[in-house]
This record gives sequence, structure tokens and C-alpha cells, in this order.
Amino acid sequence: MTELILLGLAAAVAWKLYQWSRAPQDAPLRSVTLCLLTAVLSYPLAMPGGASGVDTVAGHGTAKLVQNVLLLLTVYFLMCFYLYSADGPAARRRARREAVVVALVAVAIVVAAETVPHDVFAGSFSTADMTIPQIAFFYGVTGLYLMYALGVTGRWTRQYARMSRRPHATGLWMAAVGLSAMAVACAVRAVFVAVRWSGRTVPHPLMACVAVFLVVSILLFVAGVTYAGARARVTSARLWLRRRRDHRRLAPLWQLLTDAYPENVLRPASPALWDRWRARGVHRRYHRRIVECRDGLVDISPYLVREGEGAEILSLPPAVLADRLRQAVTTIGMDASPARQAVPLAMPQADDRDADVRQLIAVSDALRLSA
Repeated sequence: MTELILLGLAAAVAWKLYQWSRAPQDAPLRSVTLCLLTAVLSYPLAMPGGASGVDTVAGHGTAKLVQNVLLLLTVYFLMCFYLYSADGPAARRRARREAVVVALVAVAIVVAAETVPHDVFAGSFSTADMTIPQIAFFYGVTGLYLMYALGVTGRWTRQYARMSRRPHATGLWMAAVGLSAMAVACAVRAVFVAVRWSGRTVPHPLMACVAVFLVVSILLFVAGVTYAGARARVTSARLWLRRRRDHRRLAPLWQLLTDAYPENVLRPASPALWDRWRARGVHRRYHRRIVECRDGLVDISPYLVREGEGAEILSLPPAVLADRLRQAVTTIGMDASPARQAVPLAMPQADDRDADVRQLIAVSDALRLSA
């Protein structure tokens, strides 16, 4: 599971780096990219294997120090995304001020970590000796800055959620709740640091509950920022499946008409490999088949009109129309001349593409059943 999460984050970073390379002046995109990049770099350091590997090479506590600095940068770049999205001189000045703040915090925790033996960082937050002032300062200052940054971004996210419409508003509200919950968890952990620094203890079950609460809030934030995109992907997948199914259901009608009029089959824009590959996409084949079926119906329609018929041919049931289409194909094969001009066939009840496709599918299904 850990490997899958890391792989997904790495793929997201690679995509954002590509987008950033295409638009290097896009400040919000740069902030998102750096936010994801620092998050991905900090993730392995939180794992036992990654932390032990770094500590073996650089000394105990190095992994924890680097991880916390990266977390500070992650939330800072998240703040920058909102600031640069405002796209104003005041926002840019605020981003520079926030950069000074996070730099001071990072330098402070680095100095605190360097003034104590590295082996005191060997444990986790729950096992660290908070009676050592530098350790308490390290965890306390980091937690307070995270609380501040997450609280501010959570408030900005709520403001954007109020101005947005669903489904984006739903995802933003989820992200806002997740950010606010993370800020609360960081505040509670800062209280734990103060209690333990004073020499008292915090029950391990309570610290475990806060840790679980923090994990849940992180997952809620991730779900919120991916909600709108995931929903769009689900909708896109449903549309892809429906058009793939409709493309197959149109096959009997398409085959009948293209056998009679092979010149109606549309070809790729060019013989180039890229154009031929794009022409094989489901959406392109779907729209192409609809156009080819409609062109074929226009060409064959004069052969379907019988003597004395008028407007009633416009409302022929699909089964009757399918039978006449088969007869007309035979007539075309005998080189008979059409008696009338082209007339519209299988016209939809509503003026939209879906209704048009439903009419064509009804005729195609009738051809399949009568085969």
C-alpha cells in the first residue's frame, strides 16, 4: 500500500513538473508543484526503512530533521498557491513575508537539533524526551507553525468553497475540514509538548487517538482535493463506456449502409501514424459512425419512398424502416433509379445529439433482430 501511495504521488509530481515546464511563469502552478514535490520527498523519510537509511549515512535524527523541514515547506507552498491565486501585488508581498517566517522557523529547529546529541532524535514524537528543552522546542515550534499555516489555508479554502458550485464546492469543503482538523491536531500535539516539557506525562492512548485523528484529517484533505477530478474521471469513464456500447449497437445499420455506399466511410486526416492512432479513439469512432450512418440514410432515402407516400415516411417505426432499408439495398444492387428526392429518415423527437443517436440505435437494433 505504501508503495502504491508513493507511486501515485510520484506520478502526480511528474505531471505537475511537465505542466510547470510548459508554463514556467505560472506562480500558482509552481506552488502546487513544489508543494507536491516536498510532500513526496518527505514521505519516504517518515517510513522506518527510509529514516533508518538516511540516519545510517548522515547520523541519527537527520531524517527527522529533514522530514520536518520538508513538511514546513509543503504547507508554505500550499499557502503560496492561495496567495498567488489572488494574483495581486499584496498577495505577492504576503508570500514573501511568509517565506521569511518559514525560513526563520526552519533555521530555529535546525539550530535546536544541532545543539543536542543526534541520538535523542532516534525515537518518535510519542517516545521523545520532551524534558530536553531543545527537543521540546523542535517539536513545539514545528507544530505551532503547522497549526498556523494549516489553519490559514483551511480558512481560505472555506472562502473558496462558499464561492464555488458543486462538485468543486463539495471537494473544497472536504479539503477545508481536513485542513482545519489537521490544524487542531497540531495544536493538541503542541499542548502535549508543553505538558511533557513540564515533566508530566500524557497517556499513550490519548496520543494514539490524536495520531489517528491526524491521519484521518490528512485522508479527508486528500479526498477533498481529488474529489472534483475523480468525479470528472468517473463521468468521463461512463461516457466512454456508453459511447463504446452505442458504437457497437450501431454496427448493423452502419454495415448495411456502408456496404451500399462505401464512399461515405470517413478516413483519417492523413496517413501519418499520429492521425491514424487518434482516429481509433472511441469518441472519434463514435461520432464518425453517426455521421456515416446519417450520410447513408440521406443517400438511400429516395429508394425507400413508395408511390402515394407523403409525410408518413418521416414517422415509420424502426422495424418497418429496417425492413425497407434491406429492400432498398437490393434495389440499389439492381441499379434502379430512385423515384424521388432525398427525405429525412429516423428523425429524433428532440433536437439534441443523444435523441438522434437513440433513433439510429432503434433502427440498428431492429436490423439485428430481423437478421
